[in-house]
This record gives sequence, structure tokens and C-alpha cells, in this order.
Amino acid sequence: MRAVVLRKFGDPDVLEVADVEPPQPKAGEVLIDVVAAGLNRADVQQRRGFYPPPLGAPDYLGLEVSGRINNPGDSDFQVGDAVVALLTGGGYAEQVAVAAGQVLPAPDGVDLVSAAALPEVAATVYSNLVLTAGLQPGESVLIHGASGGIGTMAIQLAHALGARTLVTAGSDGKLDFARSLGADVGINYREQDFVHEVREATGGKGVDVILDVVGAKYLERNVDALAVGGRLVIIGLLGGAKAELNLGALLSKRASVSGTTLRSRPVEEKSAIMAAVGEHVWPLISDGSITVPVDRTFPLEEVVAAHEYFDSGEHRGKVLLTV
Repeated sequence: MRAVVLRKFGDPDVLEVADVEPPQPKAGEVLIDVVAAGLNRADVQQRRGFYPPPLGAPDYLGLEVSGRINNPGDSDFQVGDAVVALLTGGGYAEQVAVAAGQVLPAPDGVDLVSAAALPEVAATVYSNLVLTAGLQPGESVLIHGASGGIGTMAIQLAHALGARTLVTAGSDGKLDFARSLGADVGINYREQDFVHEVREATGGKGVDVILDVVGAKYLERNVDALAVGGRLVIIGLLGGAKAELNLGALLSKRASVSGTTLRSRPVEEKSAIMAAVGEHVWPLISDGSITVPVDRTFPLEEVVAAHEYFDSGEHRGKVLLTV
């Protein structure tokens, strides 16, 4: 089968399409003929050599796909079923083998190519905003990186949950896009101090939850922006991995800081998260409360161009590869 291989680390031009041996599903796994695969920041970090795959994961990039069941194994799926899957790797390929618990039927009302934009972001956002942070109706949430795949899903889910949503982005155009998805307050981090803007928007209280992809660079300011009893969830390290924090500020607010990853979790945890996504997020997609913003699709053979575009930061929503 064709797959995107990574023979060395570096810029997008290190990626190449090659013929490789197809995956052989193990007990408890299904085999999927891939229709499309989503690009994620983790793919870029792996390409650069900063995010090695977990032990036993495929070496190929790709954490989410849509497609059709080729071999259902001992699962309840049938050959030909339209599905999406959350992966530990290997999505940039014609076929993937994955634990059946990490597979969901594609949601109603979404074409199968666009559905590839869903598994990783839906599982990441739901697990962090709801299962980890416990976001409640009437609370406020600050989402950094509003225009990417995680941001666009987080805005819509928070809005659907009845939370007030504040977002940061690097341009007014991206903030307008975020508002079109339900964001209540937009903050241009290039021109505005987000801590000041959060305090202004919340009457000095601060926000109840922060979903952060930046990491070290924002740690101290994120804590400053939290309300009493606030919860900061860090899911990315775009701004570095090491920072100092005044623990007195954290204690005085009775706040918490959580750091999570999805990729390295065991199958049982991922399966539980995907089951919750199917139960709670899929209906919101099917009834139109959450849309699937796909910015651009590229054929698998144009994976270099797809990564170049992703690296540019110009995308609004998801970038996909079609197989």
C-alpha cells in the first residue's frame, strides 16, 4: 500500500510517499480502507523529531482518519461501514489497523472526507474541557489558538455547553472566524494583553477554565487570568516546556493546573473517551450545533504542500489529506 514515510527529521520536504507493507490487524482490531486523514500539530512535531511515537505505534504520521471497514475482525462493525478512527499513528496511508474501541461510525450529516477532521480534535477537546476541566453551563473559558482544529472544536463545544467563550488569535480575521463559530470575546494576542482583556471581559473575576496549547510562555499569565477555583489544562508546548510559577498565586486562587496528552493513553482510556464523544458530541454535529470547518484538502501525493500550508499558520479549521 501507499503511505507517507519519514526517513529523517526536518522540514516538510522530508516527507515522501512510498510503497510499504499493509498493516495486519491483531485481536480486537479492525482494518480500515482510509478515505482521508487529518493533519495535527503532533504530526509536525513528529516530523521535526520532537514527538516520537509511543512504543508499538506505526512510524507513519497521522492520528485520525475516516474510511470504510475492510475487515471488522470480531467487532460489531460490518464490511463497508463508514467510520472514523483515533490512532496512535499511521493515518497517512491507504489502510490502518486500529483497536475497535477507538472507532466510531461517521456522524450523520457529514461527508466521509470531512469526517476525518473529527476524531482527534473531538476526543482531545471533550476529554479536556469536560472530563478533565469539568466545564459547566454558565462558566467562562479561555481558548488559546482559536482558528486551528482544536480551537474551532473547543469554541463550538463550549458554546453548545452554555459556557461563555473567550479566545485568542494572531489576527482580526482569525478572531472574526472564531466569532462566527460562537466565540463571545476575541483577543488579538499580537496587540493586546490577554490577561488584561480577560479581566475586563469578566469584571475582574477571571475565567473558570483555560485550554492552552502554548505551554511555558503563557503559564504565569494563564494563572493570572484564572478565577478563584479556576482550572488550567495544558495540552501543547508551542511556547516551550519549562517555566517558573509563583505557587502563591496558584494557592491563593485555589486553582489547579493539569497537563494531558491523548496519544500515549492506553486503549481502554481512548476507547472510553471515544464512547463519550459518540454519545455527547456526535449528536451536536448531526443537529448542526457543531460544524466541521475544513480549510483545505490535499491528495496524499501532495503531503509536502499540505505540511507547508499547515506550517504557514494561515489555515482556519482543519487541513486534510485524501487517499
